[in-house]
Amino acid sequence: MTSSVKQPADIRQVAVIGLGLMGAGIAELVARSGRRVAAIEINQTFLDQGMARLSASLDKAVSRGKLTGTARDEILARIRPTADIPAGVADADLVIEAIPERMELKSVLFAQLDQACRADAILATNTSSLSITEIAGGTRYPPRVAGLHFFNPAPVMKLIEVISTVLTSPETAETLTLLSRDLGKTPVQVSDRAGFIVNALLVPYLNHAVRLLETAQATREDIDKAATIGLGLPMGPLTLLDLIGLDTSLAVLEVLQAEFGGTRYVPAPLLRKLCDARLFGRKSGRGFYDYRHGTPAAATGDHDLAAASLPAEVAVIRDLDGLLDELASDIAAAGISVVPQPSPDTGLVIVAADPKHRVLDAALAVGHPADVAGIHFTDTGDGKHRLAELVLPDVTAAGTAAKATALAATLGLNAVTSRDRPGFLAAALAYAQFNDAVRMFQDGFAGPADIDTAMMLGCGYPRGPLQMLDDAGPAHVVSVLEAMHAATGDPAFTPVPLLAEYATAGIRFRS
Repeated sequence: MTSSVKQPADIRQVAVIGLGLMGAGIAELVARSGRRVAAIEINQTFLDQGMARLSASLDKAVSRGKLTGTARDEILARIRPTADIPAGVADADLVIEAIPERMELKSVLFAQLDQACRADAILATNTSSLSITEIAGGTRYPPRVAGLHFFNPAPVMKLIEVISTVLTSPETAETLTLLSRDLGKTPVQVSDRAGFIVNALLVPYLNHAVRLLETAQATREDIDKAATIGLGLPMGPLTLLDLIGLDTSLAVLEVLQAEFGGTRYVPAPLLRKLCDARLFGRKSGRGFYDYRHGTPAAATGDHDLAAASLPAEVAVIRDLDGLLDELASDIAAAGISVVPQPSPDTGLVIVAADPKHRVLDAALAVGHPADVAGIHFTDTGDGKHRLAELVLPDVTAAGTAAKATALAATLGLNAVTSRDRPGFLAAALAYAQFNDAVRMFQDGFAGPADIDTAMMLGCGYPRGPLQMLDDAGPAHVVSVLEAMHAATGDPAFTPVPLLAEYATAGIRFRS
């Protein structure tokens, strides 16, 4: 049984069980580090397929000049394929399990490992959704069992989540952390809970995006654009759902819902309906977008009809903070008449939109609610506007919406259109996730640095959610969340106590 921290040099023989896409990548990664690998599958057919997958990956690295032919041959020579589990794991210092996500399969396998492995061998599972505590509890030596969650493709992705159960020894966790660094990865430590760090933060955010779509808050394209242009994320949530697989995300949501309850993890009805229709995303050819004819094209609609709707006169209602001064100057420079208050000739009234308040209130105050569009700019943090959110109260006339869209296009703005709901698009998506991240820290499952690192390396975030929260200002985030909660009644948007405390005290989560 493991009783002391092992150094990376002590982990010389590794057994990888399950040679699917993830398992083959893990075996390749470990063999690249100079260690001997027993690559194990349950039968010869799966074993041959897994080794072919691994060899193809190495061949691709050679063709791209990232690996020499000699190095490829040396890596393959360190890998011993076998369909005999007891023989494959007998000499292993570490066993990494990467079989399908079914608890009954993993329970049977870990019972076999109990009998076949040395008592001091570490047993790690690559599960992304199942309870590692339950897996460990069924073994003879639960202190040596932990989670070692790689991200696909394992040879490329830098993140590894090292997951400890209440039974895992500190020495086991530390050994796996040191080994992860030796493999060239960045480990983050998290307690065993559904979704760990990445899936627990990512999947509810994706689900929220589906809710925004199904409630007609915005189009699918604008929801994705709000995330990429407004938040700087590498991919919009609906595009990412199609890439991950809608069925996969639905399964993770159900695991999260079973463990945590509450409304945040209840699958959006539209997500479930698409899964029922077997529209799983890219792998099925259709999801939120249609991939059957190559790269999906943007939907046609009001955005395309707006070209001829440019207003002759625009009323820009100046605010005390001067947020629209530059916009008014840009409109005038485009040759459009700008007035401070609406007149009979005004075709569009623009007011400053605040994600904490309804644009409708400002529209009513102006006295021309059907002609009003709100505009809200996101900020990169260096004072440059990245995204213009055009916010339309439900009383806004269709022609007014077209004029606002045409004006944004004329001014060269990166614009999206949103219904008049607190948070609009960018803040609604981001701030709810910030709240989840603070809850994770508050509940002791992971620290701020590990949370941010996990989302940056695992999801390509330019900044972690807690750093983004600090940049937005905790007090501002709290006020927007409170407005979202008041408008929807959804308790998921209630700021968690620690967030409210930090906002009141002016404390940052990342110093």
